[in-house]
Amino acid sequence: MSRILNHRMRASLKKPSWSPIDKRALAFSIYTGRSLLLHKPIAPSHIPRRKYGMLVARAVRGMLKIRYLILGGAVGGGMTLNKKYAEWRDGLPDMGWLNELLPDNDQWDKFTTTLISAKDRIGDQFQIGVPLTLSVTSDPRLREAGVARATELREWLSQRYEDAVAAAATNNTTSNMDPAPKIVNNLQSKPAPAPASGRTPAEESAAYEKRIRGLQEEVLSLQARYQRELQRLEQENRELRQQNLLLRQGRLPPTRKMKRSLIDMYSGVLDELAGWEAGEAGRLPRVVVVGDQSAGKTSVLEMIAQARMFPRGAGEMCTRAPVKVTLSEGPYHVAQFRDSSREFDLNKESDLADLRKEVEMRMRNSVRGGRTVSSEVIAMSVRGPGLPRMVLVDLPGVISTQTVDMAADTREAIKQMTKQYMGNPNAIILCIQDGSVDAERSNVTDLVASCDPQGKRTIFVLTKVDLAEENLANPNRIRRILEGKLFPMKALGYYAVVTGRSRKDDSIQSIREYEERFFRSSKLFKEGLVAAAQVTTRNLAMGVADCFWRMVRDTVEQQADAFKAMRFNLETEWKNTFPRQRELDRDELFERARAELLDQSAELSAVAAAAWEARLHSALWASTAERVFGGIYLPAAAHAHDDVDKFNTSVDIKLREWADSELARQSIEAGREALREEFDELLSRSADTDAVYEPVKKAAVEEALARHQWEERAQDVLRVLQVNALQDRCVRSRAEWDAAVALMDTALRERLGAVEADLKALTGPGFRDRWLRWQYTSEEQTRRAEVRGELEKLGSNRPALSYDEVVAVRDNLRRRGVEVDNEYIRETWRPVYLRNFLQRAQARARDCKKSFYLYSQQNGQEKECCEVVMFWRVQAALRTTANALRQQIANREAARLDRDLREVLDEMSADPELKKKLLSGRRVELAEELKRVRQVQEKLEEFIEALNKEK
Repeated sequence: MSRILNHRMRASLKKPSWSPIDKRALAFSIYTGRSLLLHKPIAPSHIPRRKYGMLVARAVRGMLKIRYLILGGAVGGGMTLNKKYAEWRDGLPDMGWLNELLPDNDQWDKFTTTLISAKDRIGDQFQIGVPLTLSVTSDPRLREAGVARATELREWLSQRYEDAVAAAATNNTTSNMDPAPKIVNNLQSKPAPAPASGRTPAEESAAYEKRIRGLQEEVLSLQARYQRELQRLEQENRELRQQNLLLRQGRLPPTRKMKRSLIDMYSGVLDELAGWEAGEAGRLPRVVVVGDQSAGKTSVLEMIAQARMFPRGAGEMCTRAPVKVTLSEGPYHVAQFRDSSREFDLNKESDLADLRKEVEMRMRNSVRGGRTVSSEVIAMSVRGPGLPRMVLVDLPGVISTQTVDMAADTREAIKQMTKQYMGNPNAIILCIQDGSVDAERSNVTDLVASCDPQGKRTIFVLTKVDLAEENLANPNRIRRILEGKLFPMKALGYYAVVTGRSRKDDSIQSIREYEERFFRSSKLFKEGLVAAAQVTTRNLAMGVADCFWRMVRDTVEQQADAFKAMRFNLETEWKNTFPRQRELDRDELFERARAELLDQSAELSAVAAAAWEARLHSALWASTAERVFGGIYLPAAAHAHDDVDKFNTSVDIKLREWADSELARQSIEAGREALREEFDELLSRSADTDAVYEPVKKAAVEEALARHQWEERAQDVLRVLQVNALQDRCVRSRAEWDAAVALMDTALRERLGAVEADLKALTGPGFRDRWLRWQYTSEEQTRRAEVRGELEKLGSNRPALSYDEVVAVRDNLRRRGVEVDNEYIRETWRPVYLRNFLQRAQARARDCKKSFYLYSQQNGQEKECCEVVMFWRVQAALRTTANALRQQIANREAARLDRDLREVLDEMSADPELKKKLLSGRRVELAEELKRVRQVQEKLEEFIEALNKEK
């Protein structure tokens, strides 16, 4: 019975099991307050109140959900709209360039104000000046007629200026505007009544008409100038509106392609050939200006270029380097150097002064190294209205005597340079001869005759003819010069010119007018000694230009063919010599070497920490081993005399002195050496690099490491770490003890080997070497061996010998016939003692290798192995230093070295001479020749095509 009751009780205590239907029914009943099975309320007391609460909660939840939906939609829509607006704005074309072309409101207001002020000034002039002028006449009727005429003129001017101002103001807002109406001169001269007194009526009328005509011409010129300005503004406005329309349609306006003139294209070819020995292919025509010093070469060039653009010197050499001047036609008279973007306005005296200073500075910079003249070409171009198109090269003047301030080879250098330029068979020689000096003093004529004996490309120019005519009693001498009968040379033509009056402030125009007046009044013309075509620089310029272009047309095709043949030969040589390599010139090779070196520099930060510390520890020990042995260990051991406490005290003092004075600096030097070794290893590790890059890489790395300076505060940080590490005297583990013993044993073995080598050098080979290797000892070595043997009998366990011991050794040696002094014995004693000491120290190191347990049991107070503890302290300091240096390299020094390396590479890239020195060999030279030949050939073909079109 009890068993049945227990079973029922356990069944009643079990958790009831609910089916899914029962669970849903229970949830429905709780939610609605009614039973799904019984269809009646579950709890009639509190279910209705719960039902109303649930309805309110559902309503509140729905309202909150709507609010969140609205808020989320607003935020998302705003972000989407902002993104669409940014994409649309980025897709718009950039209109910023229009701000540079369109004038702003201030410029338009300034232009309008200028027109109005000009109108007021002219109006005031006619209101005040004309009546005052006319008031001097005595006839009142004439005065009234003049006033009426002036009033009519003033009204006409006011109307015209008002029209111009209105057109300028309207031009800023009107898109398409008809051309401004042509202003018609409505001023007609009317006869004035005869005056009652004074001059005759005809004279008064003529003066009045003359004044009126002058005013009419001035007004018409002013009208034409403003008319052209308005037309230019209208044209620019139409172009800007057209460009704006293209931009709105999503199209870019067409860019204007600058058309180069023939002479500029030809000058570009000559620039490519500058400083390059191209042989027969490089002999293109040019005009070479030669002459004696102060013969007037530069003045002739200035007269042709129509500008005083070269510096002057009173009796001093001015032209110190070849000056290549390319003359061409242009709307403005400007000059520009080949390697500069600045244009000098040759109509402004300030720009002319700056140009002369620039030429002088370039000449002085070209003659470095104590030289007086240079072969470096100064290239410039001059453009202007009416200038002849040609290329001239002004050379330094030929001298006959050197002054003390000149280089020793100045005269010969000038002659060789002159012969080199005249040796070009296609060069036109413009031989300048001073007409004011005796012909027998000429130096240049013999040079010209030797280079062009037939005179087929020589033009002779006689300068300073005005002085020659004054000084010569026989004008027939000038006639003979211009006929080619006086000098032993021949020429295509002979010219006589006047290029100045020995005054620096004369302009080119005044000199030209003086030249024309002189030849019109000269005896040479009056007596028919000289033809009109042989005088003035104007005729000279036209003659030289005509000869230049005739030479160019005759030879340019032949030169182009020569360059084609040269290119074919070079390409064939490259294919046969370097068949699997690209044609990279010197600049391309340098850029590739730079890229590889910078990639390898970036690999410094990827070196493992363990590898860095091992390399740094090795470099630190190599730089400090001598100080540890010679400055700390051996002196402390010699001073202690087997006294451990004294040895430890001496070691503490010397280690502290070393850490305070030298250890930090030696550590920095070791870090620099480790950087160098790691860089060298990275360079040697790249097996696929081109061997031609190696000189560039090595030079750049050496220069960067030489410039690289470690941070100043790094020494202070290292000094603190090293002092703390050296103060610790407790070896904590067996591994550290074994490492210290190994360091001590290795250092002793190396030192012992060096000492034995020194002893062998002093005493000569031993018995075995003498018998087996046939080595012999010298007399000095035999004497040293006798001394060594006698010293070893005394025992070598003390660092120094007493006086009695030295005397005893010397007496013993004297009995055997060996005469030595006391100092000789002490010199031999030092290596003997050092060898014995190192051997005993090496034995102690081997004994201490198994003494760590005893050391640890005595808590570091064990005195037998104090040398091992000293080496452990040094090793701990070096280990701490290596870790600190590694962190400094990883954090700062590698990046600073990379920056120094980039600066060095940038400087090397800008130094063509250095690149030529580092990148050499037939492969580089052949690639350079191929590059230049291709460039010259392409420019020549472009020039020939343009020349044929002009024909």
